[in-house]
Amino acid sequence: MKLAAACLVGGGILAAVGLAGVGSAAAQSDGVTDAGLAVVVEVTGLLDPVMAELIEDSVNDVADAGATLLVFRVDSNRSVVSDQRLGELAESIAASPVPIAVWVGPNGSSLEGKVAQLFAVADEVGIAPGTSVGNLGASLPMLAEHPVAWAKQELIRDQKLGWRELISQGVIACEPRTIDDLRDRYNEAGIPFDPETVRVPPKVEQCVAPLIGDFLVDLDHLGFASNLVNVDGQPRLEPVTQVQFRGLSLAHQLFHTVASPPVAYLLLTIGMGLMLFEFFTAGIGVAGVLGAVLFILAGYGMSVLPHNTWALALLAASMVAFGIDIQTSVPRFWTGAGMVMFAAGTWWLYDGVSMSWIPMVVMTGAVAVAMFSGMPSMVRTRFSTPTIGRDWMVGELGEVVEDVSPDGVVRIRGALWRARCNRATPVTAGDQVRVVEIDGLWLEVEPLEGAARDYRERRR
Repeated sequence: MKLAAACLVGGGILAAVGLAGVGSAAAQSDGVTDAGLAVVVEVTGLLDPVMAELIEDSVNDVADAGATLLVFRVDSNRSVVSDQRLGELAESIAASPVPIAVWVGPNGSSLEGKVAQLFAVADEVGIAPGTSVGNLGASLPMLAEHPVAWAKQELIRDQKLGWRELISQGVIACEPRTIDDLRDRYNEAGIPFDPETVRVPPKVEQCVAPLIGDFLVDLDHLGFASNLVNVDGQPRLEPVTQVQFRGLSLAHQLFHTVASPPVAYLLLTIGMGLMLFEFFTAGIGVAGVLGAVLFILAGYGMSVLPHNTWALALLAASMVAFGIDIQTSVPRFWTGAGMVMFAAGTWWLYDGVSMSWIPMVVMTGAVAVAMFSGMPSMVRTRFSTPTIGRDWMVGELGEVVEDVSPDGVVRIRGALWRARCNRATPVTAGDQVRVVEIDGLWLEVEPLEGAARDYRERRR
Protein backbone atom coordinates (compact mmCIF):
# COMPACT_ATOMS: atom_id res chain seq x y z
CA MET A 1 0.00 0.00 0.00
CA LYS A 2 1.28 3.49 -0.82
CA LEU A 3 2.51 5.82 1.87
CA ALA A 4 -0.27 8.38 1.38
CA ALA A 5 -3.00 5.84 1.87
CA ALA A 6 -1.32 4.76 5.07
CA CYS A 7 -1.17 8.39 6.18
CA LEU A 8 -4.80 9.20 5.54
CA VAL A 9 -6.78 6.08 6.38
CA GLY A 10 -4.31 3.38 7.28
CA GLY A 11 -3.45 5.16 10.52
CA GLY A 12 -6.71 3.90 11.97
CA ILE A 13 -5.10 0.64 13.07
CA LEU A 14 -2.59 2.35 15.32
CA ALA A 15 -5.21 4.88 16.41
CA ALA A 16 -7.63 2.14 17.39
CA VAL A 17 -4.97 0.34 19.41
CA GLY A 18 -4.00 3.59 21.04
CA LEU A 19 -7.61 4.46 21.81
CA ALA A 20 -8.18 1.08 23.43
CA GLY A 21 -5.36 1.75 25.82
CA VAL A 22 -6.40 5.36 26.38
CA GLY A 23 -10.01 4.31 26.92
CA SER A 24 -8.92 1.84 29.58
CA ALA A 25 -6.88 4.50 31.27
CA ALA A 26 -9.84 6.86 31.15
CA ALA A 27 -12.00 4.28 32.85
CA GLN A 28 -9.51 4.18 35.69
CA SER A 29 -9.16 7.91 36.12
CA ASP A 30 -11.72 10.69 36.39
CA GLY A 31 -9.15 13.39 35.79
CA VAL A 32 -8.84 15.33 32.53
CA THR A 33 -5.44 15.83 30.94
CA ASP A 34 -4.27 19.06 29.30
CA ALA A 35 -5.18 17.52 25.93
CA GLY A 36 -8.81 17.25 26.99
CA LEU A 37 -11.33 14.44 27.28
CA ALA A 38 -13.51 12.96 24.53
CA VAL A 39 -16.58 10.98 25.60
CA VAL A 40 -17.95 8.31 23.23
CA VAL A 41 -21.56 7.19 23.80
CA GLU A 42 -23.21 4.25 22.03
CA VAL A 43 -26.74 4.71 20.63
CA THR A 44 -28.06 1.50 19.08
CA GLY A 45 -31.45 -0.03 18.36
CA LEU A 46 -34.70 1.87 18.63
CA LEU A 47 -34.59 5.36 20.08
CA ASP A 48 -36.82 4.61 23.07
CA PRO A 49 -37.27 6.50 26.37
CA VAL A 50 -34.24 4.75 27.90
CA MET A 51 -31.97 5.72 25.01
CA ALA A 52 -33.40 9.25 24.92
CA GLU A 53 -32.52 9.64 28.60
CA LEU A 54 -28.97 8.44 27.89
CA ILE A 55 -28.55 11.03 25.13
CA GLU A 56 -29.88 13.86 27.28
CA ASP A 57 -27.81 12.88 30.32
CA SER A 58 -24.66 12.57 28.20
CA VAL A 59 -25.11 16.06 26.74
CA ASN A 60 -25.74 17.54 30.19
CA ASP A 61 -22.93 15.67 31.95
CA VAL A 62 -20.00 16.17 29.56
CA ALA A 63 -19.65 19.86 30.36
CA ASP A 64 -19.67 19.19 34.12
CA ALA A 65 -17.09 16.42 33.61
CA GLY A 66 -14.75 18.83 31.84
CA ALA A 67 -14.97 17.00 28.50
CA THR A 68 -13.93 18.83 25.35
CA LEU A 69 -15.78 16.63 22.85
CA LEU A 70 -18.85 14.34 22.82
CA VAL A 71 -19.19 11.67 20.14
CA PHE A 72 -22.24 9.49 19.54
CA ARG A 73 -21.68 6.14 17.82
CA VAL A 74 -25.06 5.55 16.18
CA ASP A 75 -26.84 2.57 14.62
CA SER A 76 -30.56 3.35 14.79
CA ASN A 77 -33.34 3.54 12.23
CA ARG A 78 -36.48 4.41 14.18
CA SER A 79 -37.71 6.51 17.08
CA VAL A 80 -40.54 5.45 19.38
CA VAL A 81 -40.57 8.62 21.48
CA SER A 82 -42.81 11.61 20.84
CA ASP A 83 -41.89 14.43 18.46
CA GLN A 84 -41.89 16.78 21.44
CA ARG A 85 -39.26 14.63 23.14
CA LEU A 86 -37.16 14.65 19.96
CA GLY A 87 -37.40 18.43 19.92
CA GLU A 88 -36.11 18.60 23.50
CA LEU A 89 -33.17 16.35 22.61
CA ALA A 90 -32.37 18.42 19.52
CA GLU A 91 -32.40 21.58 21.60
CA SER A 92 -29.98 20.02 24.09
CA ILE A 93 -27.59 18.92 21.33
CA ALA A 94 -27.73 22.26 19.49
CA ALA A 95 -27.23 24.30 22.67
CA SER A 96 -24.42 22.17 24.09
CA PRO A 97 -21.29 24.16 24.96
CA VAL A 98 -19.26 21.05 24.14
CA PRO A 99 -18.84 20.17 20.43
CA ILE A 100 -20.86 17.10 19.44
CA ALA A 101 -20.03 14.73 16.57
CA VAL A 102 -21.86 11.66 15.27
CA TRP A 103 -20.29 8.57 13.71
CA VAL A 104 -22.53 6.09 11.89
CA GLY A 105 -20.77 2.78 12.30
CA PRO A 106 -19.41 0.20 12.24
CA ASN A 107 -19.89 -1.57 8.91
CA GLY A 108 -23.55 -2.45 8.34
CA SER A 109 -24.99 0.28 10.55
CA SER A 110 -27.70 2.68 9.43
CA LEU A 111 -29.20 6.01 10.45
CA GLU A 112 -32.76 6.65 9.31
CA GLY A 113 -36.00 8.48 9.93
CA LYS A 114 -36.48 10.91 12.78
CA VAL A 115 -33.31 9.66 14.43
CA ALA A 116 -31.33 10.91 11.41
CA GLN A 117 -33.08 14.28 11.68
CA LEU A 118 -32.19 14.48 15.36
CA PHE A 119 -28.48 13.77 15.00
CA ALA A 120 -28.20 16.06 11.98
CA VAL A 121 -28.12 19.02 14.39
CA ALA A 122 -24.71 17.84 15.65
CA ASP A 123 -21.58 19.74 14.65
CA GLU A 124 -20.33 16.96 12.38
CA VAL A 125 -21.45 13.57 11.05
CA GLY A 126 -19.12 10.85 9.79
CA ILE A 127 -19.78 7.43 8.32
CA ALA A 128 -18.07 4.06 8.09
CA PRO A 129 -17.86 1.94 4.93
CA GLY A 130 -20.92 -0.25 4.45
CA THR A 131 -23.30 2.12 6.24
CA SER A 132 -26.40 3.92 4.98
CA VAL A 133 -28.36 7.07 5.81
CA GLY A 134 -31.76 8.30 4.66
CA ASN A 135 -35.56 8.07 4.72
CA LEU A 136 -35.71 11.22 6.82
CA GLY A 137 -39.41 11.79 6.15
CA ALA A 138 -41.19 15.09 6.66
CA SER A 139 -39.18 17.68 8.57
CA LEU A 140 -40.13 18.02 12.20
CA PRO A 141 -40.94 21.68 13.00
CA MET A 142 -38.93 21.70 16.22
CA LEU A 143 -35.85 20.37 14.37
CA ALA A 144 -36.08 22.53 11.26
CA GLU A 145 -34.93 25.65 13.12
CA HIS A 146 -31.47 24.18 13.72
CA PRO A 147 -28.68 23.98 11.12
CA VAL A 148 -28.04 20.44 9.94
CA ALA A 149 -24.88 18.52 9.12
CA TRP A 150 -26.23 17.08 5.86
CA ALA A 151 -24.99 19.15 2.91
CA LYS A 152 -27.86 18.06 0.61
CA GLN A 153 -30.60 16.91 2.93
CA GLU A 154 -33.34 16.65 0.27
CA LEU A 155 -31.48 13.81 -1.45
CA ILE A 156 -32.13 11.56 1.53
CA ARG A 157 -35.60 12.82 2.36
CA ASP A 158 -37.47 9.87 0.82
CA GLN A 159 -34.71 7.38 0.12
CA LYS A 160 -31.77 5.71 1.78
CA LEU A 161 -28.32 6.10 0.26
CA GLY A 162 -25.28 3.90 0.77
CA TRP A 163 -21.97 5.29 1.91
CA ARG A 164 -20.54 5.68 -1.60
CA GLU A 165 -23.58 7.63 -2.82
CA LEU A 166 -23.56 9.79 0.31
CA ILE A 167 -20.03 10.88 -0.51
CA SER A 168 -20.25 11.10 -4.30
CA GLN A 169 -23.50 13.13 -4.19
CA GLY A 170 -22.18 15.47 -1.52
CA VAL A 171 -24.57 14.61 1.30
CA ILE A 172 -21.62 14.09 3.63
CA ALA A 173 -19.53 17.25 3.74
CA CYS A 174 -15.89 16.40 3.13
CA GLU A 175 -12.84 18.24 1.85
CA PRO A 176 -10.35 15.70 0.44
CA ARG A 177 -6.68 16.37 0.96
CA THR A 178 -4.42 17.35 -1.91
CA ILE A 179 -0.86 16.35 -2.73
CA ASP A 180 0.33 19.50 -0.95
CA ASP A 181 -1.53 18.48 2.22
CA LEU A 182 0.21 15.11 2.08
CA ARG A 183 3.59 16.80 1.65
CA ASP A 184 2.96 18.87 4.77
CA ARG A 185 2.06 15.76 6.76
CA TYR A 186 5.18 13.92 5.68
CA ASN A 187 7.33 16.91 6.55
CA GLU A 188 5.66 17.28 9.96
CA ALA A 189 6.36 13.63 10.71
CA GLY A 190 9.97 14.03 9.53
CA ILE A 191 9.60 11.59 6.64
CA PRO A 192 11.10 12.24 3.18
CA PHE A 193 8.36 12.96 0.64
CA ASP A 194 8.56 11.47 -2.86
CA PRO A 195 5.65 12.61 -5.09
CA GLU A 196 6.39 9.80 -7.53
CA THR A 197 5.56 7.08 -4.99
CA VAL A 198 2.83 8.81 -3.01
CA ARG A 199 -0.73 8.29 -4.25
CA VAL A 200 -3.55 10.66 -3.37
CA PRO A 201 -6.50 8.44 -2.36
CA PRO A 202 -9.83 9.17 -4.08
CA LYS A 203 -12.47 11.17 -2.24
CA VAL A 204 -14.55 8.07 -1.45
CA GLU A 205 -11.61 6.67 0.54
CA GLN A 206 -10.71 9.89 2.30
CA CYS A 207 -14.24 10.71 3.49
CA VAL A 208 -14.98 7.52 5.43
CA ALA A 209 -13.79 6.34 8.82
CA PRO A 210 -13.65 2.53 9.05
CA LEU A 211 -13.09 2.67 12.82
CA ILE A 212 -14.16 5.05 15.56
CA GLY A 213 -10.47 5.82 16.04
CA ASP A 214 -10.16 7.01 12.43
CA PHE A 215 -13.10 9.34 12.98
CA LEU A 216 -11.78 10.76 16.25
CA VAL A 217 -8.27 11.61 15.07
CA ASP A 218 -9.79 13.60 12.20
CA LEU A 219 -11.74 15.87 14.57
CA ASP A 220 -8.87 18.23 15.33
CA HIS A 221 -11.11 21.19 14.37
CA LEU A 222 -13.50 20.15 17.18
CA GLY A 223 -10.78 19.88 19.79
CA PHE A 224 -9.51 16.31 19.51
CA ALA A 225 -5.73 16.45 19.74
CA SER A 226 -3.40 14.05 17.93
CA ASN A 227 0.21 14.01 16.81
CA LEU A 228 1.79 12.92 13.55
CA VAL A 229 4.50 10.38 14.25
CA ASN A 230 6.86 8.31 12.14
CA VAL A 231 6.01 4.61 12.33
CA ASP A 232 8.22 2.42 10.13
CA GLY A 233 8.67 5.22 7.65
CA GLN A 234 4.98 6.09 7.44
CA PRO A 235 3.13 9.04 9.02
CA ARG A 236 0.59 7.97 11.63
CA LEU A 237 -1.87 9.99 13.68
CA GLU A 238 -1.41 9.20 17.36
CA PRO A 239 -4.26 10.31 19.67
CA VAL A 240 -3.38 12.61 22.53
CA THR A 241 -6.84 13.46 23.85
CA GLN A 242 -8.09 11.10 26.52
CA VAL A 243 -11.06 8.94 25.44
CA GLN A 244 -13.81 7.58 27.66
CA PHE A 245 -16.53 5.17 26.49
CA ARG A 246 -19.95 5.26 28.11
CA GLY A 247 -23.17 3.30 27.69
CA LEU A 248 -26.31 2.11 29.40
CA SER A 249 -26.19 0.65 32.88
CA LEU A 250 -27.16 -3.00 33.32
CA ALA A 251 -30.69 -2.14 34.46
CA HIS A 252 -31.24 0.38 31.67
CA GLN A 253 -29.83 -2.10 29.15
CA LEU A 254 -32.42 -4.64 30.31
CA PHE A 255 -35.33 -2.27 29.69
CA HIS A 256 -33.85 -1.13 26.37
CA THR A 257 -33.60 -4.76 25.26
CA VAL A 258 -37.12 -5.57 26.43
CA ALA A 259 -38.44 -2.68 24.34
CA SER A 260 -37.20 -4.21 21.08
CA PRO A 261 -39.96 -5.77 18.89
CA PRO A 262 -38.73 -9.39 18.76
CA VAL A 263 -37.81 -9.55 22.45
CA ALA A 264 -41.12 -8.08 23.62
CA TYR A 265 -43.00 -10.53 21.38
CA LEU A 266 -41.03 -13.53 22.63
CA LEU A 267 -41.44 -12.53 26.28
CA LEU A 268 -45.17 -12.00 25.80
CA THR A 269 -45.71 -15.36 24.11
CA ILE A 270 -43.55 -17.36 26.51
CA GLY A 271 -45.06 -15.60 29.52
CA MET A 272 -48.64 -16.36 28.47
CA GLY A 273 -47.69 -19.93 27.60
CA LEU A 274 -46.11 -20.54 31.01
CA MET A 275 -49.11 -19.09 32.84
CA LEU A 276 -51.43 -21.29 30.76
CA PHE A 277 -49.27 -24.28 31.66
CA GLU A 278 -49.41 -23.37 35.33
CA PHE A 279 -53.21 -23.09 35.16
CA PHE A 280 -53.45 -26.83 34.47
CA THR A 281 -51.08 -27.89 37.25
CA ALA A 282 -51.83 -28.18 40.93
CA GLY A 283 -50.67 -25.19 42.96
CA ILE A 284 -48.39 -22.28 42.02
CA GLY A 285 -44.91 -23.23 40.86
CA VAL A 286 -41.84 -21.85 39.13
CA ALA A 287 -43.54 -21.81 35.73
CA GLY A 288 -46.29 -19.51 36.94
CA VAL A 289 -43.95 -17.08 38.69
CA LEU A 290 -41.55 -16.98 35.74
CA GLY A 291 -44.44 -16.54 33.32
CA ALA A 292 -45.76 -13.60 35.35
CA VAL A 293 -42.33 -11.92 35.39
CA LEU A 294 -41.91 -12.35 31.63
CA PHE A 295 -45.44 -11.06 31.07
CA ILE A 296 -44.72 -7.92 33.12
CA LEU A 297 -41.50 -7.25 31.17
CA ALA A 298 -43.38 -7.77 27.92
CA GLY A 299 -46.01 -5.31 29.15
CA TYR A 300 -43.34 -2.64 29.51
CA GLY A 301 -42.04 -3.36 26.02
CA MET A 302 -45.54 -3.15 24.54
CA SER A 303 -46.17 0.14 26.35
CA VAL A 304 -43.14 1.62 24.58
CA LEU A 305 -43.59 0.07 21.13
CA PRO A 306 -46.39 1.13 18.76
CA HIS A 307 -48.74 -1.84 18.43
CA ASN A 308 -52.24 -2.78 17.31
CA THR A 309 -54.43 -3.34 20.35
CA TRP A 310 -56.74 -5.69 18.45
CA ALA A 311 -53.76 -7.90 17.47
CA LEU A 312 -52.65 -8.02 21.10
CA ALA A 313 -56.19 -9.05 22.06
CA LEU A 314 -56.04 -11.84 19.46
CA LEU A 315 -52.90 -13.25 21.10
CA ALA A 316 -54.62 -13.24 24.50
CA ALA A 317 -57.79 -14.79 23.04
CA SER A 318 -55.74 -17.54 21.40
CA MET A 319 -54.53 -18.68 24.82
CA VAL A 320 -58.14 -18.91 26.03
CA ALA A 321 -59.01 -21.00 22.98
CA PHE A 322 -56.06 -23.29 23.60
CA GLY A 323 -57.15 -23.74 27.21
CA ILE A 324 -60.62 -24.95 26.18
CA ASP A 325 -59.18 -27.95 24.33
CA ILE A 326 -56.30 -28.56 26.72
CA GLN A 327 -58.71 -29.45 29.51
CA THR A 328 -60.14 -32.22 27.31
CA SER A 329 -56.61 -33.54 26.60
CA VAL A 330 -57.35 -33.72 22.85
CA PRO A 331 -56.73 -30.84 20.40
CA ARG A 332 -59.83 -30.14 18.33
CA PHE A 333 -61.68 -27.10 16.95
CA TRP A 334 -60.60 -24.57 19.56
CA THR A 335 -56.93 -25.47 19.16
CA GLY A 336 -57.17 -24.78 15.43
CA ALA A 337 -59.06 -21.53 16.06
CA GLY A 338 -56.43 -20.52 18.60
CA MET A 339 -53.64 -21.10 16.10
CA VAL A 340 -55.40 -18.90 13.52
CA MET A 341 -55.81 -16.12 16.09
CA PHE A 342 -52.22 -16.49 17.27
CA ALA A 343 -50.82 -16.32 13.72
CA ALA A 344 -52.95 -13.27 12.87
CA GLY A 345 -52.01 -11.50 16.10
CA THR A 346 -48.34 -12.22 15.48
CA TRP A 347 -48.40 -10.90 11.91
CA TRP A 348 -50.19 -7.63 12.70
CA LEU A 349 -48.89 -7.09 16.24
CA TYR A 350 -46.73 -4.02 15.59
CA ASP A 351 -47.76 -0.79 13.91
CA GLY A 352 -44.89 0.87 12.08
CA VAL A 353 -41.98 -1.10 13.51
CA SER A 354 -40.65 -4.16 11.77
CA MET A 355 -39.88 -7.57 13.20
CA SER A 356 -37.90 -10.28 11.45
CA TRP A 357 -39.86 -13.27 10.17
CA ILE A 358 -37.53 -15.62 12.07
CA PRO A 359 -38.97 -15.06 15.59
CA MET A 360 -42.49 -15.09 14.16
CA VAL A 361 -42.05 -18.43 12.39
CA VAL A 362 -40.10 -20.03 15.24
CA MET A 363 -42.56 -18.97 17.94
CA THR A 364 -45.63 -19.88 15.87
CA GLY A 365 -44.16 -23.32 15.24
CA ALA A 366 -43.27 -23.76 18.91
CA VAL A 367 -46.79 -22.80 20.00
CA ALA A 368 -48.28 -25.24 17.47
CA VAL A 369 -46.16 -28.11 18.78
CA ALA A 370 -46.93 -27.22 22.40
CA MET A 371 -50.69 -26.91 21.93
CA PHE A 372 -51.25 -29.82 19.57
CA SER A 373 -48.99 -32.27 21.37
CA GLY A 374 -47.11 -31.07 24.44
CA MET A 375 -49.87 -29.54 26.57
CA PRO A 376 -52.48 -32.31 26.01
CA SER A 377 -49.87 -34.95 26.83
CA MET A 378 -48.84 -33.02 29.92
CA VAL A 379 -52.42 -32.84 31.17
CA ARG A 380 -53.00 -36.55 30.59
CA THR A 381 -49.75 -37.39 32.36
CA ARG A 382 -50.31 -34.93 35.18
CA PHE A 383 -53.70 -36.34 36.10
CA SER A 384 -52.63 -39.97 35.86
CA THR A 385 -49.99 -39.90 38.58
CA PRO A 386 -50.03 -42.42 41.43
CA THR A 387 -51.56 -39.73 43.64
CA ILE A 388 -54.51 -39.02 41.36
CA GLY A 389 -54.50 -42.16 39.22
CA ARG A 390 -56.78 -43.40 36.46
CA ASP A 391 -57.54 -46.88 37.72
CA TRP A 392 -61.11 -45.79 38.25
CA MET A 393 -61.51 -45.75 34.47
CA VAL A 394 -61.04 -49.51 34.10
CA GLY A 395 -64.47 -50.93 33.37
CA GLU A 396 -65.96 -47.56 32.43
CA LEU A 397 -68.18 -47.40 29.35
CA GLY A 398 -67.62 -44.84 26.65
CA GLU A 399 -68.33 -43.85 23.06
CA VAL A 400 -65.94 -43.90 20.11
CA VAL A 401 -65.41 -40.39 18.68
CA GLU A 402 -62.80 -41.28 16.07
CA ASP A 403 -62.45 -44.79 14.66
CA VAL A 404 -60.17 -46.91 16.84
CA SER A 405 -58.27 -48.73 14.10
CA PRO A 406 -56.08 -49.51 15.91
CA ASP A 407 -55.70 -46.02 17.47
CA GLY A 408 -58.39 -43.42 17.90
CA VAL A 409 -60.29 -41.19 20.33
CA VAL A 410 -63.01 -42.14 22.80
CA ARG A 411 -65.19 -40.12 25.17
CA ILE A 412 -65.30 -41.27 28.78
CA ARG A 413 -67.53 -39.30 31.17
CA GLY A 414 -67.49 -36.35 28.78
CA ALA A 415 -63.68 -36.22 28.40
CA LEU A 416 -61.78 -37.22 25.28
CA TRP A 417 -58.95 -39.76 25.54
CA ARG A 418 -56.54 -41.44 23.18
CA ALA A 419 -57.39 -45.11 22.91
CA ARG A 420 -56.23 -48.37 21.34
CA CYS A 421 -58.29 -51.45 20.57
CA ASN A 422 -56.98 -54.70 22.03
CA ARG A 423 -58.12 -56.72 19.04
CA ALA A 424 -57.67 -56.65 15.30
CA THR A 425 -61.31 -55.74 14.59
CA PRO A 426 -61.60 -51.91 14.40
CA VAL A 427 -64.21 -50.03 16.40
CA THR A 428 -66.03 -47.35 14.44
CA ALA A 429 -67.28 -43.95 15.55
CA GLY A 430 -70.47 -44.16 17.58
CA ASP A 431 -69.83 -47.65 18.95
CA GLN A 432 -69.88 -48.30 22.68
CA VAL A 433 -66.64 -49.48 24.26
CA ARG A 434 -65.36 -50.53 27.65
CA VAL A 435 -61.98 -49.57 29.17
CA VAL A 436 -60.04 -52.72 30.01
CA GLU A 437 -56.55 -51.40 30.80
CA ILE A 438 -54.44 -48.26 31.23
CA ASP A 439 -51.21 -48.25 29.24
CA GLY A 440 -49.24 -45.07 29.91
CA LEU A 441 -51.08 -42.23 28.20
CA TRP A 442 -53.34 -44.60 26.29
CA LEU A 443 -56.56 -46.43 27.18
CA GLU A 444 -56.97 -50.03 26.07
CA VAL A 445 -60.61 -50.52 25.04
CA GLU A 446 -62.82 -53.27 23.64
CA PRO A 447 -66.20 -53.13 21.97
CA LEU A 448 -69.11 -53.52 24.33
CA GLU A 449 -70.72 -55.99 21.95
CA GLY A 450 -68.62 -59.09 21.33
CA ALA A 451 -66.15 -58.53 24.13
CA ALA A 452 -64.33 -61.50 25.64
CA ARG A 453 -66.73 -63.38 27.93
CA ASP A 454 -64.16 -64.45 30.47
CA TYR A 455 -63.02 -60.87 30.97
CA ARG A 456 -66.55 -59.71 31.73
CA GLU A 457 -66.97 -62.53 34.19
CA ARG A 458 -63.84 -61.44 35.99
CA ARG A 459 -65.18 -57.92 36.19
CA ARG A 460 -68.33 -59.25 37.88
